[in-house]
Amino acid sequence: MLTVGTVVMGVGDLHRAIAFWCDALHYRPKRAVRPDDDFMILVPVEGSGAHLALDVSNSTAPLEPRVHLDLFAGDAADQAAEVERLIGLGATRVDWPHYPADPDFVVLADTEGNRFCVIDTTH
Repeated sequence: MLTVGTVVMGVGDLHRAIAFWCDALHYRPKRAVRPDDDFMILVPVEGSGAHLALDVSNSTAPLEPRVHLDLFAGDAADQAAEVERLIGLGATRVDWPHYPADPDFVVLADTEGNRFCVIDTTH
């Protein structure tokens, strides 16, 4: 049986991306970060969960990615608080042209331009 073990995202500034995603997800680098690293796997500080690997890339993040992360929040209030927390960490709101009439998600971009959604799981 297969399971998703690691999601890999391309980034331009590895150290900035490590800081953002560790704070955003309460993850930590799997090993010590070195100045010359060009790849890093992040793992949950506590418990289990999918790993997030950051890989230095020279390409830019697509405006409409075919694959993205969905981050689950609780209710609408929790979603709003998480969106503001992530913006405080360096994420930006995305002017997403494809929102439905009553969306359960907010589209953000990380410090590298990678798109992700924060989901109200009670919607």
